[in-house]
Amino acid sequence: MLNFDHAASTPVHPDVIRTIAEVMQVHNGNPSSIHRNGEASAKLLERSREVCAGALGGVKPEEIIFTSGATESNNLAVKGMLLGRSDGRRHIVTTTIEHASVYESCKQMEQLGFEVTYVKPQLDGTLSPEDIFAAVRKDTVLVSVMHVNNETGAVQPVTEIGRQLKKIQPHVRFHVDGVQGFAQVPLDLREAGIDLYSLSAHKLRGPRGVGLLYIREGITLFPLLSGGDQEQGLRAGTENVASIVGAAKAFRLVSESRTERAAKMNLLREQIIEAVNQHPTLTVTNPQHPSPHIVHFTFPGLKSEVILHTLEGLGAYVSAQSACSAKTEKPSRVLLSMGRTSEEALSGIRISLGDEHEAYDIQQLSKILHQAIDVLQPLEGRKR
Repeated sequence: MLNFDHAASTPVHPDVIRTIAEVMQVHNGNPSSIHRNGEASAKLLERSREVCAGALGGVKPEEIIFTSGATESNNLAVKGMLLGRSDGRRHIVTTTIEHASVYESCKQMEQLGFEVTYVKPQLDGTLSPEDIFAAVRKDTVLVSVMHVNNETGAVQPVTEIGRQLKKIQPHVRFHVDGVQGFAQVPLDLREAGIDLYSLSAHKLRGPRGVGLLYIREGITLFPLLSGGDQEQGLRAGTENVASIVGAAKAFRLVSESRTERAAKMNLLREQIIEAVNQHPTLTVTNPQHPSPHIVHFTFPGLKSEVILHTLEGLGAYVSAQSACSAKTEKPSRVLLSMGRTSEEALSGIRISLGDEHEAYDIQQLSKILHQAIDVLQPLEGRKR
């Protein structure tokens, strides 16, 4: 079975599995305990923080807190910046194409009386920095923009946004969801003026249930979980030391191989696009600046679920929308925001590459896609 759904989750790297197993076998102390067993676990935790800081490009270890994944990190970034404020600033700027963990967090903040401006993308799915700046007000607390769109693969101009934001509105904090960008697209957090940055390990060949939030020194957040002083008092609960150590290793491995991975995936991506373009019923989504690992297309007239299961039956896993939204039968919020019709927004398919893929796998995928079109075209014709 060919797995082309790496944007949803990646196979855990063998070295990461070995590392987690070794830690679980040897270190069972609570890192908050003050005896030697606990102190040994605490040292592993702090070493992992140092490794993650290095992987992110030389940020300080104390600027890293560990979470259960990017969903929690995004919730903490958005809600933590807003809750408990006493300065009267109650406005957020985000976009209509964010991951659900940011988008729905903003919707919840609206229910609590905060104001949110949702900026729409351009037709290719990329954002205009000018549109972001135009939405910022004197009472804006936070701007949140993802680095790479998890559905279309569009790379957003976060460096340009962050730099300019610091010049024109230095009091506004800038959050970036880096989940789909970290492994493929270079990003200097300091240079880009990023104050908050979210990652999830299982998207980067690490374990599920672990992520991090980079919080620039000097930024104060309102904690969402109470009950302990773990993670600088921002995330109460005993840390999952073994998985955190594994996540740190995964982040390091990914950061060290980013250039080679991107070069390889760009070549494979072009081959996939060529295969998709052979079928006039399919329309490739072509952002101006695409991520190397994602190809997105639509098949108007059919629902994503039908296309996905046909491809699965022929031997290839792909996805419809993002994994967090794939089970809904609603049109894609991202595609609708880009100006696509409801019919198009119901038919999106995402193909996402992983480290194991080679040219032969793309050839096999091309054959499967051709077989699927033969099966699906008569169904599409009956829908019209």
